[in-house]
Amino acid sequence: MPGREGKEAGFPGQEEEEGEEEMEAEKEKAEEEEEEEEEAGSGVAQAQPQEGGLGAEPSVEAEAEKQEAQAQSQSPPVPTRLEEIVASKPGKTPIQLLHEYGTKANLNPIYECENAAGEVHMPIFTYKVTLGNVTGTGEGPSKKIAKHRAAEAALNIMKGNSVVCIAVPDHLIPGAVNQAQNKTNPVGSLQELAIQKGWKLPEYSMAQETGPPHKREFTVTCRIEAFVETGMGTSKKLAKRNAAEKLLRKFQNFSGDNISLNLSRNLGCTWDTLRNSSREKITLLKMSPLSIPNTDYVHLLREIAQEQGFHATYLDIEELSVNGQFQCLAELSTHPITVCHGTGISWGNAHNDAAHNALQYLKIMAGRK
Repeated sequence: MPGREGKEAGFPGQEEEEGEEEMEAEKEKAEEEEEEEEEAGSGVAQAQPQEGGLGAEPSVEAEAEKQEAQAQSQSPPVPTRLEEIVASKPGKTPIQLLHEYGTKANLNPIYECENAAGEVHMPIFTYKVTLGNVTGTGEGPSKKIAKHRAAEAALNIMKGNSVVCIAVPDHLIPGAVNQAQNKTNPVGSLQELAIQKGWKLPEYSMAQETGPPHKREFTVTCRIEAFVETGMGTSKKLAKRNAAEKLLRKFQNFSGDNISLNLSRNLGCTWDTLRNSSREKITLLKMSPLSIPNTDYVHLLREIAQEQGFHATYLDIEELSVNGQFQCLAELSTHPITVCHGTGISWGNAHNDAAHNALQYLKIMAGRK
């Protein structure tokens, strides 16, 4: 049939219209399927919060709170008891542990030095620490060690008198190496002795510097209270150490009573007393020249020392000078101390030269207005 044939054969315009209709139908069908999927998904999302009677936002907050609670349950509790603090801080010192425990209890440890005794080279310090109503005491060869042991004693008391497993760090305990260092550090030992005895700190002064530039030799005087010693060395530091070591050896030969007795004596005079003195010997010194040959300056210095109330001591230096001469130091116990150097072809000549230099210095100081 013509109509059938025409339909089967189709017309160009009709085929295009049918193709467009099919494409639009497929597109609409795909859009409907997407809308159905979105509605189904939103329905599921809305159904979940409705079970708990909450909205979508409260559900997120609840989930965050749940995760935070789980994290807290997994983290270890903050130690508050002494045993827990000690167990959780195995590498800390007793002082650190006591301070941490005091911080948690709103208390501040207070350390006090109760005593400092022992020999110069082996001192013993006693410290007391107070934390609230608890008091601990410790001794040691240094202040730091004594503090650590006092803190350890306080920790033991707070734990119920059972031993807390805390040790003072090894680097704080003076072993053989530290003892050797103390013996080779007389400057520090002398200063610690002065603090222990309540004296003024040692005073060091350069007495002389001799020798060529490549081989210098230094002489340093060390004074502590009324005691004076000199030291020599190839450097100022070495000379200072030698002077301090001599004073330490001198103190080791004294008992505490002898040291106090020597300190209580008036062994010298001041420059003011020399300036204002009108006595015979010092007046003669002010007026007379000191350039007369063959004068016994040692005898003259001794007479002035007896008149003015100070002592003159001669310290022989074992090493010869650069010129090969004997040398010594004349030490006057004036306040401040006076030290003068002397050289000569013999010890006697060196003493006379040192006394001559000392007299010249006294003459200058006594003549000042």
